[in-house]
Amino acid sequence: MAEQHREESGGSVLDKISDKLHGRGSGSSSSSSDSDDEHSSATAAVKAKIYRLFGREKPVHSVLGGGKPADLFLWRNKRISGGVLAGATAIWLLFEVMDYHLLTLLCHCLILTLAILFLWSNATTFINKSPPNIPEVKIPEDLAVNVARSLRYEINRGFATLREIGQGHDLKKFLIVIAGLWILSVLGSCCNFLTLSYIVFMVLYTVPVLYEKHEDKVDAFGEKAMVELKKYYAIFDEKCLSKIPKGPLKDKKQH
Repeated sequence: MAEQHREESGGSVLDKISDKLHGRGSGSSSSSSDSDDEHSSATAAVKAKIYRLFGREKPVHSVLGGGKPADLFLWRNKRISGGVLAGATAIWLLFEVMDYHLLTLLCHCLILTLAILFLWSNATTFINKSPPNIPEVKIPEDLAVNVARSLRYEINRGFATLREIGQGHDLKKFLIVIAGLWILSVLGSCCNFLTLSYIVFMVLYTVPVLYEKHEDKVDAFGEKAMVELKKYYAIFDEKCLSKIPKGPLKDKKQH
């Protein structure tokens, strides 16, 4: 009987110790999960306070529109992006360096393609093989309508912006547009349209992917630059812009 009593008491002591250990373990796990939640919320708050260039709140991939065009500019598939870059470079070399003309290139390509297909179609009768299957190419009506609508919307928005600037409603926008047009005029005097298009293409192919890799450093530098620009703009506004008479504003309410 004494031995049984000792065994029962020993077992109860072991059970109590194991319960205490499990209780501490659960408490530590809950405390660790709470600390993890606090750490994640703290990191999310810190990320929310980080300055992003041009007020960007979405990733670079989403800013570029997402999908295949964004994958192309961000080099998600290096083979496809490299092939497009090689094709654009080859076109620029043909037209700019070798002085090849667009109409001449199109005519030569069509001559070569039609000659190959014509000879291949006639040669199949002598070698007992099936003629080439030339697909029927048609432009879908929905695609053409959507492109025309998008182009019409962008053109109308540009006209509306120019009309608003011409009426003298927004001085800041006026200065930005004038500066942009002046930069384009300088670039146009230095190079032709094809070279300018190739430069823009190279910028789109290099700047987004480099910005995505070093966005924290670029955003920190951009924040400092924006602070300095706001200071200079405030001084310029106080000394010059505020003294310029503004144009008549539209009445918001019609009486």
